[in-house]
Amino acid sequence: MERDELAAWLRLTLTPGVGNASARKLLAAFGLPQAVFGQSATALRQIVSATQASALLAEPPELAAQLDATWQWLHEAAPGTQRRVLALGDADYPDSLLTIEDPPLMLYLLGAGSFKENQGAAPTGPEQAAPHLIANDLRRSLAIVGSRNPTPQGAVHARQFARAFSEAGLTVISGLALGVDGQAHLGALEGAAVGGQRLATVAVVGTGLDRVYPKRHLELAHRIARHGLIISEFPIGTPPLAANFPRRNRILAGLAQGTLVVEAALQSGSLITARLAAEQGKEVFAIPGSIASTQSRGCHALIRQGAKLVETAQDVLEELRLPDAVNNMAPVTDDTGAESQDPSQQSLLKQMGYDPVSLDALQARTGLATAQLQAQLLELELDGQVARLPGGLFQRMGRA
Repeated sequence: MERDELAAWLRLTLTPGVGNASARKLLAAFGLPQAVFGQSATALRQIVSATQASALLAEPPELAAQLDATWQWLHEAAPGTQRRVLALGDADYPDSLLTIEDPPLMLYLLGAGSFKENQGAAPTGPEQAAPHLIANDLRRSLAIVGSRNPTPQGAVHARQFARAFSEAGLTVISGLALGVDGQAHLGALEGAAVGGQRLATVAVVGTGLDRVYPKRHLELAHRIARHGLIISEFPIGTPPLAANFPRRNRILAGLAQGTLVVEAALQSGSLITARLAAEQGKEVFAIPGSIASTQSRGCHALIRQGAKLVETAQDVLEELRLPDAVNNMAPVTDDTGAESQDPSQQSLLKQMGYDPVSLDALQARTGLATAQLQAQLLELELDGQVARLPGGLFQRMGRA
């Protein structure tokens, strides 16, 4: 995008009182933003209100600074990554977002590639060797969302399922938030090393791409930029405003073929993503949990409303009708075969069940001495089969 064109698009998005819906009407009537700003007040009032028409005729005071910041950001990409701005109607604009109710006017991209494969000459230099997110990748993608404060089992599920999908060749899409989102991105990156697909994961964020939120995900964001893609509709410099995160969920749901909710309370923002996916005609999946866990109630509500109950990654791939992806999955062993072969530890795991349990309750169930029980729990914890929870509780960890 040339600087003059970028300036016109930024001006359209920055004009006060002109939202996406009005902007799309103007573009439909007059063409590119440059043409919009060349219209008279009379012509503009045929499409938008008089107040909006007046605002369009006055250049926003912050435009020059925003243009400079965006232009500088575009030209500071690190080796092996790309920075791009896509406008509505651009040839590389993702087709899957054109059909959602409120497609963003502009998308900012940071990462391994752009949305569609270069149809020209073969890559010739190292700067051209990065993979591209092509249309086929988006048709083989899944959003994974959930609680920012998942249970240990929920965090494990997010990572294990994401890894399984990534190994099967799917691109995992999430929101870079704490909890389930972060674990999903990590699992996808791990699975990409096995599956070898061209794009590991996509993060849809609620800030400008010159910022990382939360800050503790800075290194994760760098990894995603090297092996995947980070996307935002918000201008460079946009801070983490609370209202932006629910808004970005429509993009997250729109890019993916389906949405998997790992854990969610009844008021979770993940349910917004699930609702948007359903409204877009996409598949919604949910992992059930303990009836005693508040983090499972959102998933149970989704299942009652028609979401597909998921127990394994294969359940999702079969529902999405991706038989070749199922064939690409690593072999899945039975739970008991994948866990400890020690008969005493197997017995302890069976006695635990999958709900959180106290040491006293386990002692009553198993009849083991305290020292012996603690030693076995420590071994299982170190092996990743048991998690230690706050309040002196323990929980058995399932597998994807």
